[in-house]
Amino acid sequence: MRDRRDTLKNPEQELRIFRVRALLAVLTILILTGLLSGRLVYLQVVQHEVYTTRSEKNRVRVEPLPPTRGLIFDRNGMLLAENRPTYNLTLIRERAENLDATLDRLEELLELTPEEAEGFRIRARQPQRPFQPALLMSDLDEVQIARLAVNRHRLPGVEVEAQLLRFYPDANIMAHAIGYVGRINAEEVKTLDPGRYAGTHFIGKTGVERFYEDVLHGQAGLRQVETNARGRVLRELGRTDPVPGQNLTLTLDRDLQNLAYELLDGRRGSIVAIVPATGEILAMVSAPGFDSNQFVTGIDFASYRALQEDIDLPLFNRAIRGQYPPGSTIKPFLALAGLVEGVITPDRVINDPGFYQLPNDSRRYRNWLRWGHGRVDMERSIAVSNNTYYYSLAHEMGIDRLHEQMSAFGFGQRVGHDVFGESGALMPSRDWKRARFNQPWFPGETLSVGIGQGYWQVTPLQLATATAVLANRGQWVKPRLASRIGDEPVPVELPDTPNDIAVQSDVWWDRVFSGMEKVLTGSEGTARRTGVGLKYRMAGKSGTAQVFSLGQDQRYNAEELAERLRDHALFMAFAPLEDPQIAVSVIVENAGGGSTHAAHLARAMTDAWLLEEEAPDADEIRETMENDDSSVAGN
Repeated sequence: MRDRRDTLKNPEQELRIFRVRALLAVLTILILTGLLSGRLVYLQVVQHEVYTTRSEKNRVRVEPLPPTRGLIFDRNGMLLAENRPTYNLTLIRERAENLDATLDRLEELLELTPEEAEGFRIRARQPQRPFQPALLMSDLDEVQIARLAVNRHRLPGVEVEAQLLRFYPDANIMAHAIGYVGRINAEEVKTLDPGRYAGTHFIGKTGVERFYEDVLHGQAGLRQVETNARGRVLRELGRTDPVPGQNLTLTLDRDLQNLAYELLDGRRGSIVAIVPATGEILAMVSAPGFDSNQFVTGIDFASYRALQEDIDLPLFNRAIRGQYPPGSTIKPFLALAGLVEGVITPDRVINDPGFYQLPNDSRRYRNWLRWGHGRVDMERSIAVSNNTYYYSLAHEMGIDRLHEQMSAFGFGQRVGHDVFGESGALMPSRDWKRARFNQPWFPGETLSVGIGQGYWQVTPLQLATATAVLANRGQWVKPRLASRIGDEPVPVELPDTPNDIAVQSDVWWDRVFSGMEKVLTGSEGTARRTGVGLKYRMAGKSGTAQVFSLGQDQRYNAEELAERLRDHALFMAFAPLEDPQIAVSVIVENAGGGSTHAAHLARAMTDAWLLEEEAPDADEIRETMENDDSSVAGN
């Protein structure tokens, strides 16, 4: 009987199956080995550079090195803008694992208020170039630094950087002249050179800081560092040092600037002082001021709103943007223009009954002295500030010649070289009125221009510049704020300087100056109280600018008006007369007559510059003004 097991086994078939399976297994192994080998070849050979670079990026990091911003000094080497060491909180978004979670932790650690937290998140999401640190917070204190250090492992992408922060020692006094730096915003990021500003968080926003940004900023550098797995720097592999910004020396005199601010004594106004021969701006004050240091680190919303809503407008730079009717301060310029145009001679005399009338017009244009000054020549018209003389002169010249002659002194134009944000104000003309109002020019409007009223508007810088040109006997030197950039002096002769003013006879200058000197020293001079005890010869002219127009028979009474409806007080002057070293313009808003409330301030500025230690201080000047009961009337 055959064995049943023989019928159940088939060795040959099993051998074939085994061989097939073994072959498939070998083929599978060969294929997989081939694929693995191919992948290894692809990664190690073809993609070698790519993965080497990626590996290095994990181990090696390139960090920007921001340059040190140039310092700003006054003409005597006194520091006006410096850099102080501080710690800033920055965030590289690409390295943060979870941005929202990271910001939540930071807000908790730093104990931010809701308002601070909102600004914090806005800055964190502000458009930024890839892998560039975003500045979240400046000027960290020791407690905040300690909390961040302890929790650093929970804050990927967050760094505490030691950097230099801008600081202004005389912030309130210098705020408008120097300006300030602030955080770079989203719009500025789009236009700035990414290489030059790598790692930089601040940029000049206003004033000298803005105008000379290219000079002060410098050039960013780079360093290559090796890091560990947690991103901490182990060693420095290479470095390109940053190029620091150049230092800037200004023409401003810190002591004179401080005096001007003290003289204004919290009142709204401006004082500008210039060296006529060189155009150097010695002082350029706008009051009230503000603490510019608040804007460096980022002013909080409540403080900024308080500044914006302040009725005294501390953020408004009155020295270069304030526009005021020049009042009678322009009478010396008009007198010279009348001589140049041949309309008057130095000895021409008019009879002033206290008013002027246009031909075939019943309206009376009043002199400030209602009963008139009687017989008035050119010098006396300046000394007593006679309106009737200049009504007549303006009518004979006409607005077209008035506009041409006054424009030659810089009125209606931007006059500064490096004064950022300056306004051109307004020197009205026939064409201007047609374009602005689509109306013709009327003769009565010419009379208003003839006494510095009507449409005519000037800035304190314009008035000081025109006074300097007058002191130079027509020679133009453009005002400037910088005297040296690094070690290189800024040239006196600057581009786009207007043409000099030529006259037929030097005697004309002498006669105009004589009238201006009599303003301070003459028996009828409107500012004769200010001229008491002068130790040098000084030429000046007072002015009173109306805030609103009076009716023909209406009289001005300051006591019946709200304070902000009262006249502005103006004064312009230069000294010494024979060799002018300083030209000054003063505007005090709503202070009344310029002969009493502005003249003393101009005298104090010239005393301080010319007499130095012998000059009275601000307290003595205020006492003098209080004792002056305005018994000297005049414009």
